[in-house]
Amino acid sequence: MTSRIASIKQIRLQAYVHDEETEVFSITMNAVLGRIQQWEQLVRPREQLARRKDAPWKRSYQPVVANLLRELSPRNVLDVPSGEGWLRPELDDCCVLDGIDLYAERPAGYRSFTRHNLDDGLPESLGRYEAIVSCEGIEHFGNPELFLRTARRHLVPGGMLVVSTPNTWHPAARLQYLLRGFFPSFPCLVGRVQSGDHMHIMPWSFPQLYLYLHLAGFRNIRLHGMPERKPKHLFEWLFGLPQALYCRHKYRRATSPVQRAFWRQAGSRQSVFGRRLLVTATA
Repeated sequence: MTSRIASIKQIRLQAYVHDEETEVFSITMNAVLGRIQQWEQLVRPREQLARRKDAPWKRSYQPVVANLLRELSPRNVLDVPSGEGWLRPELDDCCVLDGIDLYAERPAGYRSFTRHNLDDGLPESLGRYEAIVSCEGIEHFGNPELFLRTARRHLVPGGMLVVSTPNTWHPAARLQYLLRGFFPSFPCLVGRVQSGDHMHIMPWSFPQLYLYLHLAGFRNIRLHGMPERKPKHLFEWLFGLPQALYCRHKYRRATSPVQRAFWRQAGSRQSVFGRRLLVTATA
């Protein structure tokens, strides 16, 4: 009885009244908190590494995107946001390349460049393209469905949209969300961001991106593999396995080719364990 009372006393409920409107309750659980801190060390975000432009994972999508465009051989491509213009050296000179960005200057080798806030969608004055590439951009948009709908309008029939973005479905990201309430590289931005700022505000998983593309009218939505370790850490097998098994179960119970195609990709290694999503879709 004495040991039970002692264990109960380790959990203390304290209430702090900061002002007339706010009452914050703090639950102190010494044993549990110690264990949580140990787990947190496993999934501590790599903010400094993320800021390095030359970080290998940061650029892992580029050769995959370049190969996709070489296979398509489009006559014109819209790069949005164009950033420093990494696409130009990867494409044949016969391919016309236009760019849109709110912050960067006109990259070398681009035919035209427009400074535009992509929260408003693509400008109506644009022509139509055989391919639109949006790498590491959609997580910054406050109105992604509008962007995708306008992108579809500016693609020729059968034109291809290429989208890359961080994946928040991998186990370490979901574990950090459980512990902190925020995904890696998607911190709380209250008091730190204004409209149009270049910050991560919209986390994505493959199911969510698939849904937005479908609602925007795209078809042939395909998730592509990336050159990265999947999973990256041993503990991710344990956290990712139930999710993969669930997707496999849904795949087996699917009643249409569209559902089977979706669940097959949702349960793939890239979707469950990958750090990044690279998705193509057809207008």
